[in-house]
Amino acid sequence: MPSTGSLPGVRQRLIAHHRDLGGGFVVRRLLPSARQRSVGPFIFFDHFGPADELPGTNHDVRPHPHIGLATVTYLFEGAMMHRDSLGTEQTIEPGAVNWMTSGRGIVHSERKPEHLRNTRYRNHGLQLWTALPLAQEEVEPSFSHTPAAAIPECSVGDARVRLLVGEAFGLRSPVPASSPTLYLDIAVPAGGRLQLPALAPEQALYAVQGSLAVAGEPLPDGTMAVLDGTTPVAVTTTTGVRFVLVGGPPLDAPRHMWWNFVSSRSDRLVQAAADWEAMRMGRVPGDDEFIPLPPTRFKPPEPMS
Repeated sequence: MPSTGSLPGVRQRLIAHHRDLGGGFVVRRLLPSARQRSVGPFIFFDHFGPADELPGTNHDVRPHPHIGLATVTYLFEGAMMHRDSLGTEQTIEPGAVNWMTSGRGIVHSERKPEHLRNTRYRNHGLQLWTALPLAQEEVEPSFSHTPAAAIPECSVGDARVRLLVGEAFGLRSPVPASSPTLYLDIAVPAGGRLQLPALAPEQALYAVQGSLAVAGEPLPDGTMAVLDGTTPVAVTTTTGVRFVLVGGPPLDAPRHMWWNFVSSRSDRLVQAAADWEAMRMGRVPGDDEFIPLPPTRFKPPEPMS
């Protein structure tokens, strides 16, 4: 993965790795990577779709557990049904932000909504994880749904900006983030330009649809540009582009990450694995399926920093 330190404002580029989550459902994974384990509080970045969902196909994600993190789910197209061990049932639709705090432990599933079981439609979106601050790693789990109409928007230069999480450009998102977090959905029309200021100590951008150039250098498809967090950069596009910007202050301590578990303590991941195997982490009401632990058991990895 080549460094781009010679390009003003860009520290390096991360190339997506493709992961099959089952049934041919392939995602592009940008974080964590060998060269960049996190950007601000973001420790996981998956881009899925656009993918056609057909009657009879099954890309449901069965009940599975999390600790020590918050999931942030955002759709551009399609729909998903979120259910969790708190009893939450929420249809996730385009433009809404769904923030689930796992804390000491939560179990959830993401399935095709019943009203779409016999319908052809397209799913396209992002699922990101943020590490919870040290003081909140073991908080009570919770779920927050912020509808699309409640997400603030503004124009900046040629761009249209949706402020999904955090504060920027004089706006504040109502999404209840656990720590200072920046997450923007930005659209720039063909031939447009955005002078992107340094909005967070750590930040990165990723083109979801269309192509762009950063400081005059094209950003290849499936590539994330990690910015240096201090230098404004010019984003331009000849085709029109929709991209996201993520960031925030650096993690407050190194993190261990294995399977669906995140913690500052490796022994906590061992305990979470034992709890899930013994079915002590709760269940999703009305859904008795589950994803078992991976066959290769946890061995403490190098912590994230």
